[in-house]
Amino acid sequence: MEAPMSRGSKDKYTDKQKRKAEHIEDSYREAGLPEHEAEARAWATVNKQSGGGNRSGGSGQQKSAKAKQQSREGSARRAAASRRGVPRKQSLQEETVAELRRMARAKAIPGRSSMRKAELVKALQKAA
Repeated sequence: MEAPMSRGSKDKYTDKQKRKAEHIEDSYREAGLPEHEAEARAWATVNKQSGGGNRSGGSGQQKSAKAKQQSREGSARRAAASRRGVPRKQSLQEETVAELRRMARAKAIPGRSSMRKAELVKALQKAA
């Protein structure tokens, strides 16, 4: 019985992604993996690195024109403030949860990965 090939159409992938998958697949085959396993792992790697097929028309929510404009304006304001030497963030409340977790990791705060934003802020203030 022949092993199944990877599922799904590869039409949404760019040529670069397809070449990358081929190269990764060849590497896995050289390492001794069966062809079907090498192909499956190669496409999984490409998907993990680039988020799947990148050609236009794929799934995913697109920003509205208004949302894009607001993003551009916000980015321009941050860039201008940066040129003036204004610090990007003023308080812990303005930080993202990811940044708060990074700060908590640096201070070795236990339980940080399951904390909500308010809990992270409180723990960081206490640790300061």
